[in-house]
Amino acid sequence: MFGRPCLPASTGIRLFLFAALLACGLQAHSQTRADCEKQYQPATGQPGKDVVWVPTNDGLVTRMLDMAKVTKTDLVYDLGAGDGKIAIAAAKQFGAKAIGVEYNPDMAALAQCFVKAEGLTERVKIIQGDIFETNFSDATVVTLYLLPELNVKLRPTILAMKPGTRVVSHSFLMGDWQPDESSVSEDGAAYMWLVPAQVVGRWAFKQKDGKDSFSLRLRQTFQKVLGTTDDPGSGGVEVNQGELKGTELSLMFSEDAEPAARSVGPSGITRLKGTVTGNIIEAQVTRNNTTSTYIGKRTAT
Repeated sequence: MFGRPCLPASTGIRLFLFAALLACGLQAHSQTRADCEKQYQPATGQPGKDVVWVPTNDGLVTRMLDMAKVTKTDLVYDLGAGDGKIAIAAAKQFGAKAIGVEYNPDMAALAQCFVKAEGLTERVKIIQGDIFETNFSDATVVTLYLLPELNVKLRPTILAMKPGTRVVSHSFLMGDWQPDESSVSEDGAAYMWLVPAQVVGRWAFKQKDGKDSFSLRLRQTFQKVLGTTDDPGSGGVEVNQGELKGTELSLMFSEDAEPAARSVGPSGITRLKGTVTGNIIEAQVTRNNTTSTYIGKRTAT
């Protein structure tokens, strides 16, 4: 009969002792956060490349990540990561993957040390680099604690990201791009934006299971959408209350032209709620108290 080979008792004891000593040795040499701080300890207010370093308190870190609705499926980029606190919290508290970008080499090394001490090397990466030279286009969430002028400088890059990307800033705004959500408490202020889809242009809408149709010319300023109907008979009725929340578009317009002068049906309010995917909008449109699916296609920009 074949079986597991037997080791002499003395050999088994030696192997057990060796394994125990190895485990103790590894534990003794693993770094703790206190060990990291012995190597480098930053001071609040110390100067950096473009800003001074001020740590974000734990309560606000959690609130920022809550505002962004971070989950384990997200990739969070923290721009100006400092000691890595936000990136570490995104992984440790929310299960996300996170990348922190920090310009100061000593601070970046400290953050890397903290990541190892927390046992998060498979979920968190700290990059020593310039946020303005870093490609973070694959992020689903971006966190910031930068001065307003730096936020505005980053704004074109952020607006070019995938629609629906969540952006959260500690304390500072993005110029005239108003936040989608604000949260102010004793911990501090946080602001959240959803990167809006781009809907500028002429859109032709057709009822999916019917004959009705209408056209719109849309323009936008960040998440705010305006425009006019693009039907000669309607006289260019103004679109109002138009808004984007990432890829979700809502708008309405009043059709007050004479029914005989246009092809879109009798006078009334048209309400549209739809999802933007590139040059297509699939929407639920309510007209004359009837709601049905319409498909909008961008025919010109």
